[in-house]
Amino acid sequence: MSIYIDPAVANSLRGFEVPEKLGFGNVMAPVMFRAVYQDGCWSRGELVPYAPLALDPAAKVLHYAQSCFEGMKAYRTQGGGIALFRPERNCARMAHSAERLCMPAVPEALFMAGVRTVTAYCANLVPATSGESLYLRPFLIGTQADLSVSASTSYEYYVIASPSAAYHAGNMRLWVEREDSRAALGGTGDAKVGGNYAASLQSIARLKQRGYDQSLWLNPANRNLIEELSGMNFFAVIDGELHTPALSGSILEGVTRDSLIDLARDLGYTVHESAIDIDQLLELVQSGNCEEAFACGTAAIISPISELGDGEQRYELAHAPGPVAERLRAELLDLQEGRSEDRFGWMQAVEPVAPE
Repeated sequence: MSIYIDPAVANSLRGFEVPEKLGFGNVMAPVMFRAVYQDGCWSRGELVPYAPLALDPAAKVLHYAQSCFEGMKAYRTQGGGIALFRPERNCARMAHSAERLCMPAVPEALFMAGVRTVTAYCANLVPATSGESLYLRPFLIGTQADLSVSASTSYEYYVIASPSAAYHAGNMRLWVEREDSRAALGGTGDAKVGGNYAASLQSIARLKQRGYDQSLWLNPANRNLIEELSGMNFFAVIDGELHTPALSGSILEGVTRDSLIDLARDLGYTVHESAIDIDQLLELVQSGNCEEAFACGTAAIISPISELGDGEQRYELAHAPGPVAERLRAELLDLQEGRSEDRFGWMQAVEPVAPE
């Protein structure tokens, strides 16, 4: 696919310096990819300097939340190369999210062109420290300017990037959210859309006041089954076996979740994808049958859970991090960063491009 490269891209990249302290999503790469959907057709993609977007105040995205996005990473491998981790899964999930919001899917060739072009031109910005990466954020927005409650007829697809450390590198304390719901069954819970994250902010604000890090969401119907965190999937180790909630229609199907299930089974662990009753889990933590739990996601990789808070009760996990979480994190990072064989075929190499 032919991509237009703005002549100003070279100067933007030459003048950019990666700070010593990255954080997560704080430092933005100086270029971005853009394509426009109009009259039923996608435009040629273009790489341009990173800059504010020009949107009409009546754009559908601002009023009716026609917006979906993905989170993915490019890694620096042991030999110094650059590789993407399972980008085809992100492309497929974004197509599902777009369909749920009545938006046109970004064609796979265009999606991949955006991700690979940004990665190739930002190759020098991919951190070399293990656990750090170039975080990529493809997103799609509705731009038609009118206030009728209807799907937009015009859209814009972007890919931006951020050299980043892990999102949450330490242990986490979770608050069991029994009041609010993240998303409803039949709603947008299994799509990666901004509204799901907006719905989680009130809970996060409350739990921060209590000294916790993330909400542990329960199923919206009965509030008795574990679903996920606000931006990560949940795993528990019970009597030495891995348990994670089965996909229910209101849980986002995480790429890291899926990868860990395959990796764990390959390493000989028994993995259960089934309903997890929150009250039963808390009893298992209290009895010691559940000694460790962790959350996973593209941004966080794996974050051990040290405590679950439920009302006035505090339930501490015996191991944080636990041996299973530590092993899975090490195995996954070894694969992503090229220290072990890519036996699943998950990595896609990207050839760096030196801007002229």
